[in-house]
Amino acid sequence: MALSWLKKSKKKSLSISTFGPSYQKISYKELHNATNGFSLENLIGSGASKSFIAECEALRNIRHRNLVKILTACSSIDFKGNDFKALVYEFMPNGSLEMQLHPEDGLKQLRSLNLLQRINIAIDVASALLYLHHHCQTPIIHCDLKPSNILLDDDMIAHISDFGLAKLLSKSGKEAFLNQLSSAGIKGTVGYAAPEYGMGSPLSTNGDVYSFGILLLEMLTGRRPTDKLFKDDLNLHNFVKLALPGQVMEIVDHSIFNEVGENDNTVSSWSDWTSGQTECLILVFQIGLACSAQSPIDRMDMNRVALELLSIKRKISLEA
Repeated sequence: MALSWLKKSKKKSLSISTFGPSYQKISYKELHNATNGFSLENLIGSGASKSFIAECEALRNIRHRNLVKILTACSSIDFKGNDFKALVYEFMPNGSLEMQLHPEDGLKQLRSLNLLQRINIAIDVASALLYLHHHCQTPIIHCDLKPSNILLDDDMIAHISDFGLAKLLSKSGKEAFLNQLSSAGIKGTVGYAAPEYGMGSPLSTNGDVYSFGILLLEMLTGRRPTDKLFKDDLNLHNFVKLALPGQVMEIVDHSIFNEVGENDNTVSSWSDWTSGQTECLILVFQIGLACSAQSPIDRMDMNRVALELLSIKRKISLEA
């Protein structure tokens, strides 16, 4: 099981009964034992009571194949007598996208997602954001989209997790908040948070679109937005923009060209790439740039993003 948890809070918060009677009750001791003492391998995130309540509010009425599924929740006390609350999610065997893109030194063999797999993951994330922004009864802004919050199941299907900073929006046509549940002033993670947030602009769905654009560029270059290469006026967005289209092969993550051959040996297939596949790669980069535009009004609509990624996927499948 994957776990998101809260402890050392004496504040009243949303009742676990919010999720209904279908969720099995579980004790602190059972969770402690099942997660090997709350090992970091099983931990999605932790935080204060407000982020826990925000996550409960965001998740209680939404269902989508590309969102994490809650198995149960825990409201108990820990071994020291502190209040303890946790949400337990369905276990994702392939870990996070962060682990796949940036594996630790001893796990470099994991870094072998090919272009089609990366596009499939991008489509999954885009589909989830489209649902959250446009198809929920109350629109939801995730506010913290990044590789570590995207979990991969047995079939490498992506699921967005960690709604601790999520915000619910009114339907008045304005980006006004129905809840102020998560910690004030926290508007995402450095490198992924929209630039307008740093200037005091209100949260909006366009902020999630920006985070998605940065995520997409990271997936294709293998570089985090906080890479030491980026300083002064050079950032991940400009790094890609300056390279397209002629130098695309110089900025792409070279593990994108690796495929597992016979005997599980990793072999380079760069030379086998067609001009059509290169064109598809450039198109995906361009979507990432359009989503991560500096101005919110210049960013691509999430519905169009999903449609264009699906179209690119079909082109790649024909090229294969």
